Amino acid sequence: MRILHINKFFDLSDGVDIYLHQVMQRQEVLGHETHILSTRDPKNVPTADSKYFVERFDLSRSEGVREDAEKAIRFLWNREAQHSLQEMIRMQRPDVIHLHNIYHHLSTSILAPIREAGIPCVQTLHDYKLACPNYRMFTEGEVCERCKGGKYFEAVKHGCLASGFVPNVLAALEMGMTKARQSYERTVRLFLCPSRFMLEKMEDWGEPVGKLRHLANPVELPSDAMTGGGGYLLYAGRLATEKGLASFLEAAIRIPELPVKIAGRGPDEERLRSLVRGSGVTHIEFVGFQTGEGLRGLRARAEALVSPSIWYENASLSILEGMADGLPCLVTRIGGNPELIEDGETGFLAKPGDVEDWVRVLRRFQAVSKVGRQQMGEAAREKIKERFLWSTHLEKLQGFYREAGAS
Repeated sequence: MRILHINKFFDLSDGVDIYLHQVMQRQEVLGHETHILSTRDPKNVPTADSKYFVERFDLSRSEGVREDAEKAIRFLWNREAQHSLQEMIRMQRPDVIHLHNIYHHLSTSILAPIREAGIPCVQTLHDYKLACPNYRMFTEGEVCERCKGGKYFEAVKHGCLASGFVPNVLAALEMGMTKARQSYERTVRLFLCPSRFMLEKMEDWGEPVGKLRHLANPVELPSDAMTGGGGYLLYAGRLATEKGLASFLEAAIRIPELPVKIAGRGPDEERLRSLVRGSGVTHIEFVGFQTGEGLRGLRARAEALVSPSIWYENASLSILEGMADGLPCLVTRIGGNPELIEDGETGFLAKPGDVEDWVRVLRRFQAVSKVGRQQMGEAAREKIKERFLWSTHLEKLQGFYREAGAS
């Protein structure tokens, strides 16, 4: 099968890019022919398809009236991307087109050639952009659904895109135009949702239920479980308000017998460090941004992984990786993440943003014996084997391609 993937970035800078690259590699191993349309960048993964890539632009940086106006036009309708896709369709004749995050940099202009060619098309919903201008349904420190019902100028009123007034106006305008035209709904035959929560949320916001399918995120299963022994809980991720670290740390401060390591960087870092410093405790340590072997080494000695998000996180890859490593996970009951955890069996669930409930959960975990923690980790690995392996993911994905009409 000839599969054309489309994503606005191809530089492995975030989870979507990494997932896309892995999917393409694994599809090639299975005998499929894969191609990619994206934007140009020096950090891109090398590919013969780069000759079709289009110019990348940054709306958050002003470059003058004329240049900014040109970027705004491309934001709403990118003719270069449209022409590139037309050429790729002509030259490569794909059996199926798989959309990922195309928003803004490629624009809905690329949907017209797909409809005109009659090519089966699916889209993985890696975030909430199909419904929410800022992708996350989170603004001003809390979950937000103000735009429901087409009220997209709420994004302007509340400054939901941190990059400034003009990007907020453009995002609201683009959402209104896209929904009025039903651009995605007329083009995409199946929308693939990594969590059941997302599927239900998209249905609630008006997406056609007959086109929504659940496809869980995949993860690699290491041959052996982590052994633990470090005695600490680990948070690894961005230090931002939506990640809910403030309430978790307030609870952790009260339990000095349970050390915590925080790995990551982000806009809330200084505020969180100040919170811990002000408490006078010494059992909570910030270890900076970690990747690769450094992060794996931290996970290898951790007793459990923590994900205290207070937004509609879709299906956190960090939780899946922790489970695959044999770590119990302490997770909030919000978004798609609770679907990954069996409370009391593979981890524990806490109320988002609730300090007292986090104290309860931390005390509950503290009371679990070493053997009990190992059993929870083993149960987590078993759940990965049952539901989240790459082989399962690729088999289901291929089935969805066929359901969409690919052959």
